[in-house]
Amino acid sequence: MLEGFYKVRFQVNDAVGRSVMYAHAGSMLGGNSAFAHYGTYQEIDGVVTSEITSHRHNDDPNYQSLLGADIARINVRGSAQGDIYHFKGSSPQMPGAVFQSMMTPIEDETVPAVGAVGEGGIVNGLYSVHIRMLDGVDGGLTGVMLLHEGRILGGDAFFYYLGTYTSANGRWKGQILNQEHTPAKGEHPIFGGHEVGIGFSGTCDAAGALLDATALAGKRSLRLNAVLKLMRPA
Repeated sequence: MLEGFYKVRFQVNDAVGRSVMYAHAGSMLGGNSAFAHYGTYQEIDGVVTSEITSHRHNDDPNYQSLLGADIARINVRGSAQGDIYHFKGSSPQMPGAVFQSMMTPIEDETVPAVGAVGEGGIVNGLYSVHIRMLDGVDGGLTGVMLLHEGRILGGDAFFYYLGTYTSANGRWKGQILNQEHTPAKGEHPIFGGHEVGIGFSGTCDAAGALLDATALAGKRSLRLNAVLKLMRPA
């Protein structure tokens, strides 16, 4: 059954991309450094059909859509081979192109506190997240984050995030463990090769959230802040 948190390798003809995806109760939510991915799926007799929308959240022109559009629709069909799901399909934004993807499960044992979100707490949903390093450290990360009743799942083309949070009255705080699903040292030398623990606190409203955080990457303690924008309520 297609339920859980996955890393995704996808391909349009010869071009390759990566992302993360959470599948649950007929809904799929995920994305990477530049695009949020959301849609629906159904599984009948072991065959999964899905329609996914890819929606740009990062204006950096260095991140190009493999489908040639900032908003694109993908229709796929596939099944499991062991624990790994394989899909094949197409997009109306790129007629004639072949889309293929492979979804590999990521273990997730995060357990949020009971009643983690109170009145005025952060909205459940899929968010874009743009991280900026502080104290003169160059670099940053962009990705997506799924928040649901105290649980954090997310990532990008190289990393995945697991964590928990509490939230009420326009405030939130929590902790995240950032880990690689694809080797990243050449692309992201600050976090690449490390399991990074992040503690954060900040503010939130119906449209998104802000946070200030401290990250422990190897022997380095780094300060950062981030902006979250709600892409899709859940």
